[in-house]
Amino acid sequence: MLKLVIKVVMLLLFFGLMVFIGLHFRKKASNVENFVLGGRKIGPWISAFSFGTSYFSAVIFVGYAGRFGWDFGTAATWIGLGNAFIGSLLAWVVLGRRTRIMTNHLNSATMPEFFGARYISPALKIGASIIVFVFLIPYTASLYNGLSQLFTMAFNIPFVVCIVIMGALTAVYVVAGGYFAQAVNDFIQGIIMIGGIIIVVAAVLNDNGGFSAAISELSRIETADAAANPGVLTSFFGPDPVSLLAVVILTSLGTWGLPQMVARFYSIKSEKMISKGTVISTVFAIIIAGGCYFLGSFGRLYADEAGIILGDGKVNFDAIVPTMLERFPDMLIGLAVLLVLAASMSTLSSLVIASSSTFTLDFLKGNIIKKMSEKTQLLVIRVLIVVFIAISSVIAIITSNPDTRIAFIADLMGISWGALAGSFLAPFLFGLYWKRTTKASVWCCFAFSTLLMIANVLFRSHFPALLQSPINAGAFAMLAGIIIVPLVSLFTRKPDNEVIENQFACYETEVHVKVKDDLGEQN
Repeated sequence: MLKLVIKVVMLLLFFGLMVFIGLHFRKKASNVENFVLGGRKIGPWISAFSFGTSYFSAVIFVGYAGRFGWDFGTAATWIGLGNAFIGSLLAWVVLGRRTRIMTNHLNSATMPEFFGARYISPALKIGASIIVFVFLIPYTASLYNGLSQLFTMAFNIPFVVCIVIMGALTAVYVVAGGYFAQAVNDFIQGIIMIGGIIIVVAAVLNDNGGFSAAISELSRIETADAAANPGVLTSFFGPDPVSLLAVVILTSLGTWGLPQMVARFYSIKSEKMISKGTVISTVFAIIIAGGCYFLGSFGRLYADEAGIILGDGKVNFDAIVPTMLERFPDMLIGLAVLLVLAASMSTLSSLVIASSSTFTLDFLKGNIIKKMSEKTQLLVIRVLIVVFIAISSVIAIITSNPDTRIAFIADLMGISWGALAGSFLAPFLFGLYWKRTTKASVWCCFAFSTLLMIANVLFRSHFPALLQSPINAGAFAMLAGIIIVPLVSLFTRKPDNEVIENQFACYETEVHVKVKDDLGEQN
């Protein structure tokens, strides 16, 4: 009983702090720009941690770490490194400053609003906002499903209770404090995640006799092709390098086209902050993503535990990591739950702000509701935050039931990221760098990626074997977009030259800096 009380007290303290921060920042969330973007005055540490905590959640820690650790062994660590150097470092270097400059110049607070302003197309803005609202829902549902496994193991409470508590508390602090509250909470949650993953990885290795003993044991496990590839689970690229590459692409390049991730660049305070944020975000990703996938790579050492191999012989990937943690002392289990809860609530808060603000500013405002005051916009955004949480909660409850379950966590995330990043990555990237990008090419990219992922859900068995996986299909959608946008642009009508020059003029503005920041042409 005492052990349970300790875990509950840890959770109550965590929840109490999150709500207190939300209420503390309620006065700063008094207008739309402050509520959605924090007034574009967020510093490097908070911006970098907010980027990282929005990136990594229960989906990574429970779903992806369990599944791909099982599939690829220690080679799954490449996914974490890809997340760090492609999904974080390169994203900040390639997108960071240009996104901050052009979105401010075009006065766009959301990704759909950027598309509408950049390509002079209200219809594009509406289409993008619908894609965001629809396809962020399965991602949110996968987030809840990851938590269900840990809460059932740690507290033996119904999953529905977990969803209600998490959803309600997230709604309270986001509705009250907006982006300010989310960003500060993300920073605190990020600190919890760093400490938690280091301790959990150390505990799992210790449980298996240390690093060398765990690697040795993993190398002796026989896979389907053990005769041809002995020790394949500890090899450099694992048993399936092609699928491994697809996962790296989906989970790393995906951040370049996700509205809740790119929004972090809209709000950062200055050029110097971007440089610092790049380093901080990359180190954070190495620790969290690298740690998660490295942890998951030892999942097969627990294959004999109840609940991992189902009655039909299939593997319950979502149960692997929770099962690994069951042997831990109660205090450590409580820390693991806090780790995943912190990661999940930070991601959930970024998702609900992105979806509700997008739907309000880009779909309702000026289209459904012609005249919408700022006060009304704030009210609608807050109401939609609650609605979005409610819808995703219902879907999570349905998909978590073994009798109605439609997909594992990794599949739900693959569908969501494939549609969103497949639609937005190339149009956004080329929109920042290439003046020749056309509106028609953006529509083609939107249509191709959304239809591909919908078809993958409905007609998966008719797809080529390699693309039957939502993860592989999502990676294919992203790469295809990078070809579709420039190709279609070259064969469609050029944008108006005067308009384009005005849009890109923001990059030509002269600024004066101190010599310590730019050597210039010193003799």
